[in-house]
Amino acid sequence: MKKLVLLGAGHAHVHVLSTLAAKPLPGVQVTLVAPFPRQLYSGMVPGFVAGHYTLDECVIQLEPLLKGTDITWLPRSVTALDANARTVTLDDGSTVDFDWISVNTGPVQDRQKTDAMMPGAREHGLFVRPIESFGALWPQVLEMAQTKPLRLAVIGGGAAGIELCMAVRQRLPKASVTLINGSGELAATYPEGVRQRVGRALKARGIIVLLERASRIQAGEVTLESGATLACDVPIIATGAQAPAWLATSGLTLDEQGFMAVDAFQRSPSHDHIFAAGDVCTRIDQPLPRSGVYAVRAGPALLTNLTAVLAGVPPVAHLPPKNTLNLLSCGDHYAIATWGDYNTQGRWVWWLKDWIDRGFIKRYSRP
Repeated sequence: MKKLVLLGAGHAHVHVLSTLAAKPLPGVQVTLVAPFPRQLYSGMVPGFVAGHYTLDECVIQLEPLLKGTDITWLPRSVTALDANARTVTLDDGSTVDFDWISVNTGPVQDRQKTDAMMPGAREHGLFVRPIESFGALWPQVLEMAQTKPLRLAVIGGGAAGIELCMAVRQRLPKASVTLINGSGELAATYPEGVRQRVGRALKARGIIVLLERASRIQAGEVTLESGATLACDVPIIATGAQAPAWLATSGLTLDEQGFMAVDAFQRSPSHDHIFAAGDVCTRIDQPLPRSGVYAVRAGPALLTNLTAVLAGVPPVAHLPPKNTLNLLSCGDHYAIATWGDYNTQGRWVWWLKDWIDRGFIKRYSRP
């Protein structure tokens, strides 16, 4: 039996698992390593925060997906990967060996690195990642809001931070909401038209935007780089993702930021028995934004190539689309859309996003 290990149950692996559950590969033993019993779909988290969805409506349960299959699920986290020895070490100290492995563990917010740059973040901040933990802790914020009007600050001016700010405003209309964006430019990766729309949307919803870095977090306040302090009951850490620490000692080829490098086949250029998709990796032939849109698109291609190499057939290059549809929710039933250089907004955009997101959950959910 050939041993295939799937590290993580990210967007791409959900597609792989769903297909392998229905059509097993003959002569292949599949093991899934994923710490949580369900996959919380990141695209619906702002809607959950805003109160449009329950948590259960935003998740894909793994157990029903794997029920009745020969796929082994290990509810653990990975602590080490040895690409040459073909072994994975788990958080309970056990090891799993493999012939082929695919990595789709999702984005990571390194608590230690973040705390070094922003002392107090680890003790006082509510981290967005892992997203399953954020989903479990958000109800505690709602309980706090029942006792007094809260002062919330979202640290990070990317798509996640922008959507969360407006979602918080929708759910907690009496709260003070501030977006702290240390990059100096809000929604920096988006076209100018989208940045203008985002700025107007935040202003219309009474969200304060501070274009400077948060340098320290203490109980009840956030200190800014200028030395000014901001009163804050709940600092939400929505800064960019880092590479998992265990990649540094894996023996794999990495990019400059420590993410796993992959080629056009989603395969490691140094170890052709190792594949990856999503935020954990970087396409060295065609750098792509770290976006759930690309992770979802990589799922079918990843499945095709895993199936091919396991059968001794050459893999096929995955060609991501030049333009993708990006949808930013604005808290209420309103959203901003961008497709290449084109952008628009409206209630109909939110309904489109809602239809796409619900469809993704339904596609991979089992009774």
